[in-house]
Amino acid sequence: MSSGNFLPDLSPPDVQQAAQLIQQAYSSAHAQVDQRRIQQELVEIQRRPEAWGLVVPFLEHPDPNVQFFGAHTAQVKIMRDWDSFPEENAEHLRELLLKLTSHSILTGKGKVVCRKLFVAITSLALRIAPGSPSRWPDWIVSAVNSLSSSGMPPDQLLAFLTIVAEEVETADLLGSSKMQMHQSLLDASPMVIQAVITSITRPTLILPELQSALKCFQAWIYTLRANDITPIIPLLITIMTPAPDSGFDESTFSVASDVLQEIMTRSSLAGGAGTSTLTEPLLVWLNAHGDRAGSIDGVSHSLCKLLVALGDHSTMYFASNITSSKPIPGTPYRRAYFVQKFLHLLLKYTGLSGYYGIDEEESEMTLGFWYLFQESLWSVEYEDQAEDQDGIPSLLDVKENEQWTVVNAVYVQLVEILRRKVMWPDQRTLSYWAKDEVDRFQVYRRDVGDTLINAYYILRNDMLGYFLEDMQKRFAQPNGLQGWEEIEATLHCIMSIQEAVPLEDNLFLARLFGPDVLGRLPTSGQDRIRRTMLGLIAVYSTWFTTQTNAPTPTSTPSLLMNAISYVVTALPEPALCLPAANALRDLCDANRVALAPHIGAFAELHAGLSGIPDTEKSKVLQSIASVIQALPPEEEIPPIQAIVIPVIEKLAQALHGPSQLVDETRFIIISQLQTLSGVAKGLTRTQDSLLILDESPEERAEAERLQRARDDYTMVKVREDLFNTIRNIARYWSMDAGVSDALSDFFRSITSLPSDITLLSLPAAPIFEIVCLACQRQLTAVWLSLANMLVIQLDPPTLFSTSTLKSTPSPEALRVISTLLPILLEASLGVLGQPGAMEANPDIVQAFFGCMDTIAKHFLVGFYRLPPGALDALMQCAVTSLSLQERYSLVATCTFLETLIRRTASSDDLGDASTVLIQGHGRPILRAILCGFAGVAPRSATQNLIELLSIVASKFPAETRTWMTDILFADDFVQSRASPEAKRTFVKAIIGSRSPKKTREAAQQFTLVARGLEGTSFGYASVNI
Repeated sequence: MSSGNFLPDLSPPDVQQAAQLIQQAYSSAHAQVDQRRIQQELVEIQRRPEAWGLVVPFLEHPDPNVQFFGAHTAQVKIMRDWDSFPEENAEHLRELLLKLTSHSILTGKGKVVCRKLFVAITSLALRIAPGSPSRWPDWIVSAVNSLSSSGMPPDQLLAFLTIVAEEVETADLLGSSKMQMHQSLLDASPMVIQAVITSITRPTLILPELQSALKCFQAWIYTLRANDITPIIPLLITIMTPAPDSGFDESTFSVASDVLQEIMTRSSLAGGAGTSTLTEPLLVWLNAHGDRAGSIDGVSHSLCKLLVALGDHSTMYFASNITSSKPIPGTPYRRAYFVQKFLHLLLKYTGLSGYYGIDEEESEMTLGFWYLFQESLWSVEYEDQAEDQDGIPSLLDVKENEQWTVVNAVYVQLVEILRRKVMWPDQRTLSYWAKDEVDRFQVYRRDVGDTLINAYYILRNDMLGYFLEDMQKRFAQPNGLQGWEEIEATLHCIMSIQEAVPLEDNLFLARLFGPDVLGRLPTSGQDRIRRTMLGLIAVYSTWFTTQTNAPTPTSTPSLLMNAISYVVTALPEPALCLPAANALRDLCDANRVALAPHIGAFAELHAGLSGIPDTEKSKVLQSIASVIQALPPEEEIPPIQAIVIPVIEKLAQALHGPSQLVDETRFIIISQLQTLSGVAKGLTRTQDSLLILDESPEERAEAERLQRARDDYTMVKVREDLFNTIRNIARYWSMDAGVSDALSDFFRSITSLPSDITLLSLPAAPIFEIVCLACQRQLTAVWLSLANMLVIQLDPPTLFSTSTLKSTPSPEALRVISTLLPILLEASLGVLGQPGAMEANPDIVQAFFGCMDTIAKHFLVGFYRLPPGALDALMQCAVTSLSLQERYSLVATCTFLETLIRRTASSDDLGDASTVLIQGHGRPILRAILCGFAGVAPRSATQNLIELLSIVASKFPAETRTWMTDILFADDFVQSRASPEAKRTFVKAIIGSRSPKKTREAAQQFTLVARGLEGTSFGYASVNI
């Protein structure tokens, strides 16, 4: 074995002491704290230059753990400390590593040790092979020849070649070095292919060698050219082929199948290439040996994966040849035969007997193919493009008709299979399932729903017709034999395809919601099928809007009211109350006008809500409110009063109830706030207000009519009582997390822009005051995000305005901001100014600066009317926030500062405010930006810092030049890899920049240099994160 005389020479006691430390690290006798200390000591040992001298003695040590550490040290030193290694010793190190590796394998050292040495050799090659001239030309062939000549067995040579491909593929190389290493792989490809072929064509296969060969081939697939891969394919198919007498060998079948799957997904033959050399040979093999499809064992599982990979690879081939009469060479059959046989095999796996996740694991794997197949069928192009002649259909038309006949038959079979596969077992069987098995089956049903959508795009109404006919046959069975599980599965399928069904009149849906189906479903017991039907009604709620109001047997009132009645019947039942309330909400929201004439029935529903839990009552009241909204404004007053006043009274009673019943009071407050939120949402009209902002007389008349109804004494009194109650809740309960969330949802629902105002809407200003006072009690992101929303409502777009210019805020709104902004700032800065507060509460920081940004956009002058010192405190907080490691906090701060500086500098009404702002805070802001570039801020926020720098530099170039130079060359500037020359180049580029693009490029380059990422693929690949 070659001598390591060029490495540091360590005394035997030093080597022994280090070896004992390694043995202690792997000993279970030491406590976890000691283990961490020892690990840290070992890391420190590896960092020393003398650590090179541990490689040889450690590899000669009898303890495998010490041997591994020796191999690992060689790899680490090459990767991390190569710059300090003497260049003239590189070739000596190469020869030493090759000899050490050969010796380790021949003396039977562990696989993990040998693998580490393989990695070390490859790491060394990555250091010395690139360049001109190369210090290790043809390094792969050279290394293999060296290792082979020493007697290394073939399976170990293949393992080495596997490591080579893996390490080179993931190496952090750039430009010419990357290309040179990739070329070295290409140059070695013939040798690798020959080695693989030799190992997999032996008369008697040796399983470890076969596995090593195929694993090596998989590692090289990404590099190999198509003509390198093609010769391997028939050999892999031969390995999969069962012996005439003994059948399939699972171990060899699976490894060959895995490689073929890899060829179809990662190689140069991926994406549909190689139909004659890959697709068709596999189809011929499947025709002969695919009869294992549908069974459940290891070979069948691997065969299913192979089928799926082939389907993904050759989808367009299957779509183009599903009826092709062209033969496949060497067989008596047409392409159509093989394609249809493939589809038949895949359908057998899709329809495996039993339940997914319980009895089988394969059926779910096939679902994705049917989406790709459907997409490909729509993209097929035929060679014959002849047009019709004398009324005779062209060959193109004939081919299309023939194709779609077969396609429809395939998808009909698929739908029948999937409808069966999503069926739940009976309750007795289901009781034996574990919870995770139930959850997996539910996920599978959802995934099947996505596949059914693809089938609907092929079959259209024929699919709905099949579902309806199947249910009709089951309804015709004697009572008790209908098979409710089967019918539930059908309803689930119909529910799953809703997003694909056009929003138009449909006779099949009319039958579904009529007496033929909905009228025959159980209205008591059978919770599962009723829950599914409630979900189906909810997703199809908008379909009822397509029906006419003509008094026909299938008109909207009958179908819609049938659905309403079915839903209402389920409301009192605890197991169905939630889906029933959701369905009622969706129905009423989508069909307000059609249901308005039935307001009396909803009044009866409101009167009978006593049996419905408070948690779902809010949705029911939202449903009723949706119907109320469709009434004329003056007619809305009595029902709103009837709904809202009892809720207000219940809240008032809870606030004045016994103080010891805290949990009960809390529950009542939250549930009643949710009810009020639901009512407010229901009363909001469904049209997009941005689409109806015009000056039409009808809209003006409607707005005036609504305002008269709002001015009615009854509604004024309801709103006053509501506001007073809510203010008391916020005063006493705003520090409770559950109540604050409920209040937040209520405030978002009860306030609105002028275009969305309702009879119950409350003005933004007093709500803003409540929110600011809540922030004083306990600052949370919930209250700050609410404040953000309310600021926008204080300066809304003008209703019916024809001007394209943004109007100035009203004096009243400015007074509100001038009064409340100091309160909000005092409360926020008092919390965020505490040591560690910003790091511990990134959500509050983000929400706070988001709110400040909104105020800067709508009420900029408010910042310059603050009490003395308040703006300075805000800016100091912002500068501190620029050094945070949490990205969203930093981004929100950058956005606020950018808005404040830009709008202040552009305003003609603020006098010298811009100069005062930048003179007082420009330098600290700029220093925080530059420190962020140099490593203080996360790299994901670099773009935001660049935008802020661009604003400062463009608005204040003279100050920027002076400050940047002072900051970058100051003794207290953050330590970085940027040299003085790099800093000068950066300053010059920023000052000379005339565009944001140039500024961005200069800042990105400085960031890479300062962080030591220049010249790395990671640095450049992530430059735009």
